[in-house]
Amino acid sequence: MHYDLCLPWYWEYDIDFVRFIENACSEQGLTLWQVTPDNLLESVTALYKGDKSFNTLLDRSQGDDRFLPFNNWAKEYNKRRINPPELSKWSEDKATMHLELISAGIHTPYTILIPPFLEQPALPDFDLTPLGRHFVIKPSNEGGSAGVILGASTLDQVLRARMEFPDQKYLLQATVTPRTIQGRPAWFRVFYAVGATYPCWWHPLTHVFSTVTPSEEHRYNLTPLHNITQRIASICRLDWFTTEIALAHDNFVVVDYVNDQIDTRVQSKAVDGAPDDVMKGVAERLVGLAVTESGKQ
Repeated sequence: MHYDLCLPWYWEYDIDFVRFIENACSEQGLTLWQVTPDNLLESVTALYKGDKSFNTLLDRSQGDDRFLPFNNWAKEYNKRRINPPELSKWSEDKATMHLELISAGIHTPYTILIPPFLEQPALPDFDLTPLGRHFVIKPSNEGGSAGVILGASTLDQVLRARMEFPDQKYLLQATVTPRTIQGRPAWFRVFYAVGATYPCWWHPLTHVFSTVTPSEEHRYNLTPLHNITQRIASICRLDWFTTEIALAHDNFVVVDYVNDQIDTRVQSKAVDGAPDDVMKGVAERLVGLAVTESGKQ
């Protein structure tokens, strides 16, 4: 049996996203092979015995090594892998992306890069003044809020923080203060999927989303959110990801560069989930890649 799209997944909260994928495949006449912990052994065996195969891999196993054989097989047989792990690893390194973005002329917070503790256990004294009174400490390779310290103010905090993930570089970033628009912070999380961009208001404290409407885009001059995200996409070369952008006093600043371990929970099920229409649109764009690979356009 040959499938157009293979979808390994296990996180229970992916269920709505999986349904969007199912519906999009059905509409496009594509066959979908779902691999979960319940059928993992049988599926791996069938794949490697040649009883089953696929054209495109959309891997939502999120680092669970039991599912790695699917990526390894797809790489060996030159199948389309959406967000290949090696590209994800490179693009999720915040220190690397920081340098890539500033080289491309994209605004980022003022940042000092610190080498890993294991590489340089003792740091020379350096000037924190350019960061302002309070700043943010971030490990380079952790997703979400892991290891992030907001409102830091001393060198001692920096030295202690870098021991939490001693093999990682750290970023010290100036705190970005967004404008206030209609009583809410001008802070955005933009979803990117295969050429399409979906800007959302995103509160940095509550993490609650709401879609940026076309009228809001026009009224508050938010159109650059699309262009900035497209430029990031051309740098990181991922098929789908999110980026965090704040509108500060005089320009847009990219605060959190590239996140491809996307939380697919939807707003109809979770207060801090992404808008349902956005996740549906993302799913349809990703299935579009499988359509291209299948030749059923």
